Order: sequence, then C-alpha cells, then structure tokens
Amino acid sequence: MLLFLSVPVPQPRPPGARTRAGAARVARWRRLRRQQLRRLRGLLRVLRGRPEAGTRRRGRMALCGQAAGAASLPSELIVHIFSFLPAPDRLRASASCSHWRECLFYPALWPQLRICLRVSPAEQPRLEFLMRKCGWFVRELRVEFAAENYLSGGGPGDGGGADTGTGGEEVEALQLSARWLEVLRTYLELVLCVLVSIRNNRNLQKFSLFGDISVLQQQGSLSNTYLSKVDPDGKKIKQIQQLFEEILSNSRQLKWLSCGFMLEIVTPTSLSSLSNAVANTMEHLSLLDNNIPGNSTLITAVELERFVNLHSLALDFCDFTAEMARVLTDSNHVPLQRLSLLVHNVSVMHKSLDNMPNDEHWKALSRKSTNLRVYIMAFDIKSEDMLKILKPSIPLERIHFDSYITCVSGAIVDLISRQYDKFLTHFILMNDVIDTSGFPDLSDNRNEDPLVLLAWRCTKLSLLAIHGYMVWAHNLIAIARLRGSDLKVLEVTEESIDFDQGELADQDVDPVHNLIEQVSLGLGQPWHAVMDIESLSVFTEPNRHFYREMQSFSEDI
Repeated sequence: MLLFLSVPVPQPRPPGARTRAGAARVARWRRLRRQQLRRLRGLLRVLRGRPEAGTRRRGRMALCGQAAGAASLPSELIVHIFSFLPAPDRLRASASCSHWRECLFYPALWPQLRICLRVSPAEQPRLEFLMRKCGWFVRELRVEFAAENYLSGGGPGDGGGADTGTGGEEVEALQLSARWLEVLRTYLELVLCVLVSIRNNRNLQKFSLFGDISVLQQQGSLSNTYLSKVDPDGKKIKQIQQLFEEILSNSRQLKWLSCGFMLEIVTPTSLSSLSNAVANTMEHLSLLDNNIPGNSTLITAVELERFVNLHSLALDFCDFTAEMARVLTDSNHVPLQRLSLLVHNVSVMHKSLDNMPNDEHWKALSRKSTNLRVYIMAFDIKSEDMLKILKPSIPLERIHFDSYITCVSGAIVDLISRQYDKFLTHFILMNDVIDTSGFPDLSDNRNEDPLVLLAWRCTKLSLLAIHGYMVWAHNLIAIARLRGSDLKVLEVTEESIDFDQGELADQDVDPVHNLIEQVSLGLGQPWHAVMDIESLSVFTEPNRHFYREMQSFSEDI
C-alpha cells in the first residue's frame, strides 16, 4: 500500500526574515522598493509629456525633491533613460537640476556634436556651456558658423542703403560700421571658444569646421580692412592658428579633418603638427581656403605622401597639382574614391593652372582608383579656363557652377555632356545676377538646346538645378520626358523660365498650368517651379551647399 504524503515546499525568504526584526527589515525594504517604482513611473510619465491629471503637481514636486524623486534614482538608470532623448531635449532637461545635468553630460550620451551657430553675441554663453561640458570627450565635432549677409542692402549699419546724396566717404563709413566689426569680433571669439575646449581631446575622430563666406569675404577676397580693426596686431589670428596646430598634435585617433573658409585658420605648416601615426591612418582630408596669398598652398605633394590611407580628399583646384596626382597613384597609397575640387576665380588670379594634372595623369589616377568620382565647384570661372580644367579622363560625377560676373557658355555645357555622360549625376547652374530681365540663353544660335542634350546623353543624371539662365518651357518638358523618374530633383526658378510667343498667344491653354502638368507627367511626380529662391540653400548659400554636399559625397563610399 502506497501512501502519498503532501509535504509543503519551503519558499525562499529574504535575508533576515526568520526573526521578528528581520521581518520588519523586509517590510521596510518592500515599502522602499514600491516607492522607488512609483517614482520611476512618475518620471517616465513626465518624460513622455503625459503626466496624469491627479499626479501632475505631486509628480513635479517629487522630481525636484532631493530626498525623493529623480535624485534618488541611480545615475546609471537616469543616463539610460535620457539616452532615448534627442540632443535638443537633453539640453533642455539639463536645466532641471544639478543631478540631471551631471547625468546628461555623461560622455556616452554625446559621441557627436553637430552645431550650426549664428555669429551673434547671444550664442557665446550657450556655446561656452556646451563645449565646456562636451569638448574634452566628444568624438565627432562639426561646427558651422552662419552669419547674415551684412553687406547686402547698402551696408551693415542700420539695414538700409545709403542716401543717394551721400558721398563715397559716407558709404565707406557705413561699410565699416560698428555692427559689422562686432560681427567679425564675435566670430573670432566663437572660433576661439571651440578650439580651446577641444585642445586636449585625444578621443577626437572627426573634426569639421565651416566659416560663413559673408563674414570672411567681400567681393570674393578677404577684407583685411575689417580684420585689421578687430585684430590690429594679429594676436587672435595667431592664437587660433596655434590652437589648431595644438589640436592636431594632441590628436591620437583623428580620421576625418575638414576645414572650409575658416579665416586663415589653416596655414601651410599646420599639417606638419600631425604625427606620422595619425597621418598614416587619416581617411578624409578637406582643406578649402582660397585666401592663401601668392603661390603658397595648404598641402604639398611631399606632405601628401604621409597620408597613405586617404579615401577622400577636398582641395582648392590650384593646389591639386600633377605631382599630387602622381603621389596618389603610388602603390603604397590606398585607392582614392572621392575627390572634391574648388575652382575659385581668386585662386586662379593669384595662382597658375600650369601645374594642374593633364589628361594622362587623370588616366593613371582612374586606373589606380577604379571607383574614383570627382566633384567640382566653380566660382566665376571664365570659359577659356574651364576648357583647360575639364580634361576628358576626369571621372566627373558632380559639377556646380556659381557665377556673379562671368557666365557659363553653351559650349561648356555641351562639352560636359559629351565627356562625362557615363558619370555625371548632379548638374547645378547658377548665375546670381541683379537684373532678372536679361538672363543668358544657352541655346542662342543653336539648333539644339545644350541642357536637353545634357539630359539625353547623361543617363545617370539625377539632379538638375538652374537659376539665372533662360530655360524655355518646351525644353524643360523635353528634359522631364527624357529622364523621367530617374531625375529625382529638378529645381528651376520661376524667373528663369520663358515661353514661346506661340504658347502665350494660345488663349485656350494656360501656358504655366500646361508646363506644370507636362513636367509632372514626365517626371512621374508632382512638380512646380521654385517660387521663392530664399527657400533653397543651393541658390542662396552656394558655399554652404557645396561644403555640405562635399561632406555627404565623401561619406557615401
């Protein structure tokens, strides 16, 4: 006879629960645990922006209390919670209390900083706070300085133009007004703030700086008059250059170095501060500054020999010599995949094009780097100079023309469509003229429009942007039909479009409505002309657009 006895299985107890005192400790532990869970749930409700109606006031008081609320949570838990917040929300949350601020600037939460700063005194304390907290450990830092164009509208004085009865001395006084000098002075202070904060950062891997062209230049060249008034003895400029070299010499993990239009921050000796170990592992190098006097360059072919691991390079075109092309074809260098070149009329005036690579150099470079793609930005370059620059063997993928004085000819557009039909994907044509009544016509005295031929020959064309050149409505329709849905972006300003007299004479059809309908049908997506040119940076800020596109072009490998 078998007997089945039901024996109770002892349940595990918390430590110390066998005695009456231990049971009391367990009860207190459980009460504290429940309180912590309630506080955590209240914290999460506040972070989501949906506190319950009955607990709204109590939740806020608990979060700000020192003995209860967020302060009683472990720092690791707070860091984990705030890791799900975007960067702007983290900065707002850091103003709540000192404990949150300490947790929110934990290095793991800020691996990268991308800042776009207005050149304004109001930005300086905020920048100082952010860089003081993050500058010593951030791994990727990108800073863009954005200033208003104070030279437009007659000068930076009071925002208005000079009186027609005033003389040249009064106009000059407006240009040298206190407001303009304050902007330039603030710009130098902001640059110093950024460089001082990262001077001892050995974790920095990506460092990118962009300076606004309207602050740095006037009519294409640096206005030393303003700079001499702000920094008469040159101490701040020298300090900025020394800090930049100190950052390079202290870096141990730098892979990406990009500097564009930064007011002489880079000198011909700056790169010598990099150690050989860092130079040998550098993957991207961008040095864009057309204000270097004389024939001096920011990097020489001898210096380039140290950068054996470069995947992308961005330079002034006059600095990219035939000797550099030969260095990049050496067997000890990895194949270069992205090359961005800035062709500026200031550089062409002060430097020579005689040392640029010829077609044989480009062929050798293309054989070495089969995936090499080139991006060219041309500022006010004459047609005869462009004919020298555009060698047939350049694997040109993107080209951007920006003109203020000179105009691109139809022959240049036709040459580009013939030579680079297998590579070209982006074509931007801009002419920033004041008189909108006389746009140049690329198809003048031609049987076929060069832009239509460009769309027909370049089968990979995905972006076409035009402003300041006359584009006939029927040619725009032809471009849309030729490229179809492969043309992802077609930006043409309204004032650039013109209509045939026959289209305007037809009373039964609205020419504008017909244009929008036909182009949309050809592209396979809704389309309309650009009504407000200020809404597109490609037209209003060509330097900034080029710099950002160059960054993405170099990263897309």
